[in-house]
Amino acid sequence: MNTWMVNWMLAVLFLVASTGLFFFVVTRGALLVRGLSPGQASEKSHVYPIYSNMRLIKLVDFQPIISAILLFQYNRLVLKIVHGLSESDLKGKNVLITSCAFGNVLPRVVNAAMEGGAARVVIADLIHNELVHARSKLGHFSGKVDFIEDDATAMKRPESDVAANVMFFLLHELPHDLKAQALSEAGRMLAPGGKLFLAEFHRPELWVLRALSWTYFKVFEPLGLALWDTHDPLDCLENMGGWTCERTTYFFGNFQIITATRQ
Repeated sequence: MNTWMVNWMLAVLFLVASTGLFFFVVTRGALLVRGLSPGQASEKSHVYPIYSNMRLIKLVDFQPIISAILLFQYNRLVLKIVHGLSESDLKGKNVLITSCAFGNVLPRVVNAAMEGGAARVVIADLIHNELVHARSKLGHFSGKVDFIEDDATAMKRPESDVAANVMFFLLHELPHDLKAQALSEAGRMLAPGGKLFLAEFHRPELWVLRALSWTYFKVFEPLGLALWDTHDPLDCLENMGGWTCERTTYFFGNFQIITATRQ
């Protein structure tokens, strides 16, 4: 084997290993260290530094990186939500985005809501820096979007306040006991006929993808594996009652969009 090819393979291996180590340090690794530190746990204890440290937020929130993490299905997932919003009755009503997300999902969802005649769009997140970063993406919507620091599992919004609620890859990061609470809160805030658009990981159909996904979750985000079985969001919603749900999966079942209508 040529020397240049060996060097190229070593360089790729180093890049992959370095990237993996970086994401481990700023995700699960940081939580493991935090768990060993003295002090009482808070409502933000489960939040990765990658979502709270402004330098890390700006470093990672780069569209090609985010698309690659979602196996280049990002655009398809966002399009499904945008299309769902365009078919909803939003005129003069409020739209909620529960938790900020990396990539261009926020401006695209806000734009779809505004085009649908929404009166206001509310973006809620537990982390202040996420809201600051989100605001920097939505300058051209100034005056039409409210940014509130709030907990998805215990929101301060009144009941039946919104016509649509978007949750983009939030559940897999929540402790198991908080997953159902977040879904319950989503239902409480939706007006009758309102829609919840929930994007998440899903159990892959192909065994190769399933093995790779299982490894990814075990290493980086172990709380996400419960979405495959015990905390399947569609099952959780249907068991609560009061919902009509449909699920669309993508990339051999690796991702899902659940559209749930409040009865």
